[in-house]
Amino acid sequence: MRRIAVLAVDGVVPFELGIPAKLFGAATDLAGQPLYEVVACSVDGAPVTTAADFSVAVGQDAAALATADTVIVPPAVDMPKITSRDLLPPGLADAIDRIPPGARIVSLCLGSYVLASAGLLDGLAATTHWHEAADFQRAFPAVELRPDVLFVDTGRILTSAGAAAAVDLCLHLIRLDHGSGVANRVARACVVPPWRDGGQAQYVERPVPTPSDAGTAPAREWALGRLDQPLRLDELAAHAGMSRRTFTRRFRAEVGLSPGEWLTRERVDLARHLLEHTDLPVERIAGRCGFGTAAALRQQLRDAVAVSPSSYRRTFRGGLPHSGQGAGAAK
Repeated sequence: MRRIAVLAVDGVVPFELGIPAKLFGAATDLAGQPLYEVVACSVDGAPVTTAADFSVAVGQDAAALATADTVIVPPAVDMPKITSRDLLPPGLADAIDRIPPGARIVSLCLGSYVLASAGLLDGLAATTHWHEAADFQRAFPAVELRPDVLFVDTGRILTSAGAAAAVDLCLHLIRLDHGSGVANRVARACVVPPWRDGGQAQYVERPVPTPSDAGTAPAREWALGRLDQPLRLDELAAHAGMSRRTFTRRFRAEVGLSPGEWLTRERVDLARHLLEHTDLPVERIAGRCGFGTAAALRQQLRDAVAVSPSSYRRTFRGGLPHSGQGAGAAK
């Protein structure tokens, strides 16, 4: 069983503080056995104030970090003021130093300020809430900020964008650890989508586009039924009744990805589903997903989750956990 430690500091935002316990706590194997233990801690084990009108009592102190497989830092209201290691709240730097070298470290929303101030994000790609993106980049020029995505996975260090993107990142971790079958069951139990299209760019100072006949949603739905076929940009644009240029621009605005990136992701997701739930040979799966050859499928799966189709199938077959781990990046 994997152990998740959620490190809370004064001013913590209750919404994000509760997300790890809700999602990881809902992850079970097919026999109903829990796959994670989730504990909340503070630097000294004392209750922490929240951004609301109540405080939260946590179960443990920073010693819990030393035995964690994954440490999650949710946001707090004053975190944008933390722009260097010496501005970290008392004891927080020492607490972070207790995290084992092999443990994953995750920030939710403005928790990225803590990771960056501790030097954990130097030279890495990361994201944070779009509203603070400009200030974050000025404060931490050594970080490759990606303000448009929902989350970034660099392997050991993972960061999510604002608020509900924490849900997307937690589901991503469950998917990496135990396969899409488990992640989908968690999403269904928590009444959230297992994967959201696009990044937080679609939320920046404008409403989320509503799918309509004037948008690209009908073309996406049409393409999803034809992933086994070659799909050219001209065909997609024509189906939407747009020029290539307009379609590409509207597609990225609505989805956060280029049409080609989106198609690749959908094909990889279909391949993962078929590897988990069917006995089809890799060559057949490659054909049904539109990759054409087994070699192309192997390359795309390695790019996405860093394993071969055969390794993925052995690890995640039937949604039951075995051993596998993977790493991917939000693009």
